[in-house]
Amino acid sequence: MKILIPSDEGLHTAAEALRAGLLVAFPTETVYGLGGDGFNLQALAGIFAAKGRPRFDPLIIHIADLDSLERIAATDSLELAVRDKVHALCACLWPGPLTLILPKQPDVPDLATSGLPTVAVRFPDHRVAQQLIRLSTGAVAAPSANPFGYLSPTKAAHVQEQLGDQVAFIIDGGPCGIGVESTVLDLSAGSPQILRPGGTPRERIEAVIGPVAGPPLEPGSTIHSPGQLKSHYAPRTALTLHSRQEMIHLPYEPSEAYLFFDRWSWDAWVQGLGLMYPAGTSRIRVLSEQGNLAEAAARLFELLHEFDRIGVSVIHAEQVPETGLGLAINDRLTHASCRKALKP
Repeated sequence: MKILIPSDEGLHTAAEALRAGLLVAFPTETVYGLGGDGFNLQALAGIFAAKGRPRFDPLIIHIADLDSLERIAATDSLELAVRDKVHALCACLWPGPLTLILPKQPDVPDLATSGLPTVAVRFPDHRVAQQLIRLSTGAVAAPSANPFGYLSPTKAAHVQEQLGDQVAFIIDGGPCGIGVESTVLDLSAGSPQILRPGGTPRERIEAVIGPVAGPPLEPGSTIHSPGQLKSHYAPRTALTLHSRQEMIHLPYEPSEAYLFFDRWSWDAWVQGLGLMYPAGTSRIRVLSEQGNLAEAAARLFELLHEFDRIGVSVIHAEQVPETGLGLAINDRLTHASCRKALKP
């Protein structure tokens, strides 16, 4: 494994590796992706093996221009009204943190779609990702570059720590700006439905195409997109999720970690503790001092990685407001909180 800078030379080296069927980790605006040629069976199998990912969990194919969509998705098989919504979303929200579930073209490998007749496709809003995709094969399958079920990486160092020599190259493009994965929107069945909240808030989607259904309360027997399993996005440390009122009344335990949404919650907790407040500890963090959901999303995985590194017995995390990116943040925290309960 070698870390590359996103220079012309570095990107050409990484693109050659992708064309040869090797795996390359690269930055996007959401999280770092583990990339392989979307039409190369060896590369696709390598992604599943490197992550320890079950093959019933489909991958997302990344493209770097709108013309490439028809190579991946059979949009002409959709009803006209749905096709119009696809075109409107592509025009208004691509490139960006939005993945569309659409009928797949016949030559898209079943391995990439877990045997489903649909494909997940995204046009990332990141210069390095776009250049790499264009220079390589034009269609790069790329789930998050982490072991399956664990925290997504938002820095190259996270990829190096978690996957190491299982990738040929890691392109270090700095920290990811959004910090949570893309929103997944299913348009294959006609009525639009969000399968995974993410970097594109529901409000922005509805401003373009009108009302969309929210995520199913319980995943069905068939997984149609990443992030639908009950336990996912989890630190190795057990995580417990609390409402604001629950969080500010927690006692302080030196072996445990505390992740607050904003400064108000932190101050209220400190006031309740009085002289028991542990000043200066690395086990207490705030997602956003001012309660900014975009900042909170960008910091979420980084702070959970930090707690894992320092070693704590449990992470107490506060739910954030259920608006905008707050839906995605709470979704990741909820999935993370299920990990311990599902262990045998």
